[in-house]
Amino acid sequence: MANGLDRLSYQSRWFHVAPERKFLFWLLMMVLAFSLPPFGQGVLLVALAMFTCWLLRVSLWRWLRWMALPMGFLLVGVVTILFSVTREPQQLLYGVHLGSVWIGVTPQGLASANSTLWRSLAALAATFWLVLNLTFPQLIVLLKRGRVPRLLTEQILLTWRFIFILLEEAAALHRAQTLRFGYRTLPLSYRSLAMLVSLLFTRVLLRYKALVTTLDIKLYQGDFHL
Repeated sequence: MANGLDRLSYQSRWFHVAPERKFLFWLLMMVLAFSLPPFGQGVLLVALAMFTCWLLRVSLWRWLRWMALPMGFLLVGVVTILFSVTREPQQLLYGVHLGSVWIGVTPQGLASANSTLWRSLAALAATFWLVLNLTFPQLIVLLKRGRVPRLLTEQILLTWRFIFILLEEAAALHRAQTLRFGYRTLPLSYRSLAMLVSLLFTRVLLRYKALVTTLDIKLYQGDFHL
């Protein structure tokens, strides 16, 4: 079962480009994201957005929805940088008096939050570009070329495989519960969700045992062919 990321990476216009070139391009974009001023980082962000949409044949709206997923964590970090607590209100561009202290925005905090925001967005867009254009077999090739320990590579491979198993089982259980009106009311939804979690654990264990049996039949000796 291939997820959405797999399908997108296989339909990329750069599907046949060597993974080493993709990785080097990503490194270049990361260097630019951390070295350019905020205006340059904004230009890089727009360029990466257009380039990613063209390579994957997707709309800009879909790309923006992907970027919106981690934005909550990013905004929390930016807000903590933006606001400062001080006893000297003359240092603030705008502030609110709370007790014996002032909470507000300083020029240094505003500049730091602005640079952090654009730097993070540019780096995030570059990382999204790599993830969406690099297939999993190409990732394995990169790990082997990078002399990553074989055991770690095998763990990554198995984790990737079991993510698909987990999603497949969860989707099947949720579909069955929905057909039986398991999410009709809020209390019923909580009960159905609890049943889904418990059944999901059991189903995944059964799939794991089936995988072990398959490996034993194929005379598995402890090493995967990578």
